[in-house]
Amino acid sequence: MMQPRRYKWRKQQRGRMRGISTRGHTLAFGSFGLKALGHAWISDRQIEAARVAISRFLRREGKLWIRIFPDKPITKKPLEVRMGKGKGDLDHWAAVVKPGRILFEIDGVTMAEAQEAFRLAAHKLPIPTKFVVRPDYEEGK
Repeated sequence: MMQPRRYKWRKQQRGRMRGISTRGHTLAFGSFGLKALGHAWISDRQIEAARVAISRFLRREGKLWIRIFPDKPITKKPLEVRMGKGKGDLDHWAAVVKPGRILFEIDGVTMAEAQEAFRLAAHKLPIPTKFVVRPDYEEGK
């Protein structure tokens, strides 16, 4: 699972997910991308599951970029514990995703292969997504 190597604070407030993504909303590396259409916290396990689905389908062809990183600590209190007595312990890490954010990018494969790989990955994610193509992309080059 992905998680930061080191961090300043062990626990973080929840915050609010308002507005659209102002960074990471255009394709930067590959020819094809998977774009988020909703707000969500995407956990490290969900990111890993989507990555595995993409790489298994492509059979290590092409290049894959993961454009999100789980850097938000999510805490949870144990089951059957009464309210109060402080914030719970760290449970997992999550990436805060807003609409418009590019989640994954692929290059070096055909458009049909990329579409199918991203379709499989989208089933592992908790938000609606969209397949995007670089504007200057031409099939066969």
